[in-house]
Amino acid sequence: MLASDTVSFTLSRNRANGLSENRVEKNVIGASQAMKATVQRIAKISQSDAPVLIQGETGTGKELCALAVHAHSARSTRPFVAVNCGALPDKLIQSELFGHEKGAFTGAHQRKIGRIEAAEGGTLFLDEIGDLSLDLQVNLLRVLQGGTYERVGGTETLRADIRVIAATHVDMEKAVGEKRFREDLYYRLNVLNLDVPPLRSRDGDVVLLARHWFDMFAAERNPQVRGFSRDAFAALSRHHWPGNVRELINRVRRAMVMCERQLIGPEDLGLEHVGPHRDIPVEETLAEARERAEREAICEAVDRSAGNLSRAARSLGISRVTLYRLLDKYQIPHRLPRN
Repeated sequence: MLASDTVSFTLSRNRANGLSENRVEKNVIGASQAMKATVQRIAKISQSDAPVLIQGETGTGKELCALAVHAHSARSTRPFVAVNCGALPDKLIQSELFGHEKGAFTGAHQRKIGRIEAAEGGTLFLDEIGDLSLDLQVNLLRVLQGGTYERVGGTETLRADIRVIAATHVDMEKAVGEKRFREDLYYRLNVLNLDVPPLRSRDGDVVLLARHWFDMFAAERNPQVRGFSRDAFAALSRHHWPGNVRELINRVRRAMVMCERQLIGPEDLGLEHVGPHRDIPVEETLAEARERAEREAICEAVDRSAGNLSRAARSLGISRVTLYRLLDKYQIPHRLPRN
């Protein structure tokens, strides 16, 4: 399962069991020890049907890991349904998760099937679970405990045959300690856990991933662009990657379009001023490292978007509401768009 230069997932169904061969490959790529360990853990987690909590910084590829778990599980032929808990207002997310009956509220002109029902027999992926309101946490706890729920405005009790995989960049133990997240729900979700390593801790993977995404977006590139210069690879390796893989993809795609030479250079990647790695505190805890990287990613996204917070939130893959909360948390000024 581990290739010499990449790690990818392949699921094979045995025809002797009455199933046609089904090979599924996901972009969980890496040659570093950190990613090999992650792949091995995903392979083990896939064999169970227990809930999974995936934790990691913004942009590390938590949803890809969830997809890989689903692809290797016994539920692989059934739906994989994703919900971003941080992107939907509280008034909408209950209807999105549980569905609603006709007339349940103003504008409910017909019955709507919720994401839980849509995922029947498969996997429900709850991204940014740390942003879920306390009221909805109670409803989700009931699903995990008893496997039952009702549509909004309905009286019929429905059963949920789903596997729940949740993901977050939030320090969940801290959130539980601060009463922002229910302790009982945390333990229900955290039966199996997976920590996705940040890109800066994946030695050698940056160049590998840059080449991969260069090939993936080949149709978008300037026709004269053939690849990366040595200086570009050196700059890629030195950069701290506060935005992780999502930032890398963004820089590579932009360079492929804007470069006017055969080889992409550091300046095309926006990394011409990158020096040696910044010093990291020797005794920094994992929580402190995550908070530092999160703060750096937010500052860079806001600066890159010229203070347009909607654009910054989109580049980080979070809602504007979540971005405002994080700006307050780290005491980052709410910068206005430049004229």
